[in-house]
Amino acid sequence: MGEINIYYEEKIPSLWQTIWDSFTRSPLALIGLWSMMLILSMSVLGPLIAPYSASYQDPNALLVPPSWADTGTVEHFLGTDDLGRDLFSRILHGAHLTFGYALIIVMLSLVCGFLIGSLSGMTKGLKASVLSHLLDTLLSMPSLVLAILFAAVLGPGLFNVIWAVGLSLVPRFVRTIHNAVHEERQKEYVVAARLDGATTWQVFYDSILPNVWNPVVVQTTLAFSVAILDIAALGFIGLGAQSPSPEWGAMIEQGLDNLLTAPWTVTMPGLAILFSVLATNVVGDGLRHALLEGRR
Repeated sequence: MGEINIYYEEKIPSLWQTIWDSFTRSPLALIGLWSMMLILSMSVLGPLIAPYSASYQDPNALLVPPSWADTGTVEHFLGTDDLGRDLFSRILHGAHLTFGYALIIVMLSLVCGFLIGSLSGMTKGLKASVLSHLLDTLLSMPSLVLAILFAAVLGPGLFNVIWAVGLSLVPRFVRTIHNAVHEERQKEYVVAARLDGATTWQVFYDSILPNVWNPVVVQTTLAFSVAILDIAALGFIGLGAQSPSPEWGAMIEQGLDNLLTAPWTVTMPGLAILFSVLATNVVGDGLRHALLEGRR
C-alpha cells in the first residue's frame, strides 16, 4: 500500500512553465507556432519531398495555371513558370534559402549583438557614449537600406546576403540589449548585490541577465520577420540570390515578365513570404504577452 500524504502540497509552476501555459492559451499563437514548424520542416525536408527538382523544365507544361484552375493539373499543384518549372517544387527548394537563411542570420546577429550590447550596457563613460551615438546613427537608416549598402559593397550572391542582412540587424540587437542592461543596472536589487560584494560578472549573470529576456525575445522575432523580407528584397532587386535560384524573392523577380498573363508565378512565392512573416509576427506577439504574464 502506498504512502498516504494527508498534507496538501501546492505545486508552484516554474517561470518557463507559466510562460508556456500562457502561450498555449492563445489559439492564434499556437496556429503561428505550428505554421512556423511547418515552414521549418519545409526548409529541412523540402528538397526531399519536392516532386521535381528546382531546375527541372517541362517543355510541355509552360505557364500551366494552379490545379484549381480550369486548365490546371494535379501534377503541377501551384502551376509552372514560363520555362516549365514546377512552382510548388521550387518553393519547397527555396524555403531553406529564405526562411532557413533568415534563421541563421538572426541567430548570428543575436550572438554578436548580445555580446556587444552586454559589454556596452555594463560599462559607462566614454566607451558607452561613443558606442551609443554610433548605434543611433546606424539605426536612423532602415535595415533594408543598410542591407542594400552592404550587399552593393560585397557584391551580389546568396552567401554575401548573410553578411549584408546580418550586419544590418546587429545594431538592432545591440541597442535593445544595451538599453535593457543599462536600465536593469539602475535597479535597487543590483545595487544591493554590489553592496553585498558581488563581482561585475556575478551581477550580470545572476541579477541582470534573467530580467532582460523579454525585450530580447521580442526583438528576435521582429528581426526574424525583417530578415525574411530583406533576403527576399535583395533577391528581388538582383543583389541577393541570382537566377535561376529558387529563393522566393528571386522567384518573384523572375515571374514579373509574366505578371499579367500568368500572375501565379508572382503570387505563389509572394504568398509564401507573406505566410512566413505573418507566422513569425503572430508567434512573437504571443511570446510577448506570455512573457509579460509570466513576469507578474
